[in-house]
Amino acid sequence: MTDMSAFPGILELCWKYFVLGALQGCTEFLPISSTAHLRAFPMFVGWDDPGVAVTAVLQLGSILAVIAYFKRDLQRVVRGVSLAFRNGQWQEPEAKLGISILLGTFPIVFFGGAIKIFWNGYEDSIFRSLPSIGGVSILMALLLAFAEQYGSRTKVLKEVRGIDGFLVGLAQVFALIPGVSRSGVTLTTALMNGWKRSDAARFSFLLGIPAITIAGLVELKEVVVGANPLDLLPLLIGISSAAVISWLSIDWFLKYLQNHGTWFFVIYRLIFGITLLAFWSGS
Repeated sequence: MTDMSAFPGILELCWKYFVLGALQGCTEFLPISSTAHLRAFPMFVGWDDPGVAVTAVLQLGSILAVIAYFKRDLQRVVRGVSLAFRNGQWQEPEAKLGISILLGTFPIVFFGGAIKIFWNGYEDSIFRSLPSIGGVSILMALLLAFAEQYGSRTKVLKEVRGIDGFLVGLAQVFALIPGVSRSGVTLTTALMNGWKRSDAARFSFLLGIPAITIAGLVELKEVVVGANPLDLLPLLIGISSAAVISWLSIDWFLKYLQNHGTWFFVIYRLIFGITLLAFWSGS
């Protein structure tokens, strides 16, 4: 039986998770690191750290959004891979894209699983500290600036090969470090590899579907085990707000990249990283 005396606290938690979900939606698909913002924002406003598990579960809302947004693309990929298995048409663009996503997913599943199994203290490790996140944000800003400046921007999504997917997938492993940004490191790597901006972003979004889904589902069990329905309400609200804002963020970012570079995000990441370091040194 639910203890109704806890209802005021649940309402407060609903508001917090709504805000965190919206923050997750705003930052997941932009090259600025959702994990870093979900770690730093609560500290700035005096909230408790939501932790690795809740952060991963909120990302399920972003996955719902990206699946809905790229529904037709995913249908074509599934159809292309299915036809390739039946008829051997592995050179079709949809089949090559599907294989590229699969190959790009292996590295982060392997290393993410290893961290989950063998690194019990990861949640409290130095990688989740403000100075680490701040320093990493600055480093990633510089790498994105290099990719923006020197990338050839000639490759398009229909030309993707398995080696391209695996290369971007290897880079995605570094997103396990808060502050790196999964979207940011995959976009940066794709740009360095000569991709056009909007095509690099589309592949980054599609590549994130398996990895983020697996991480979210693994952590979902930890969050929901032993919880009563009222305790799950804030989480559902957070996932919902993340889904809606993520969809809007994806749509905006793809349209933005058609006519703009990534310099705005380079500057933002520099300011964000310096702000975190200043906040840490003054605390």
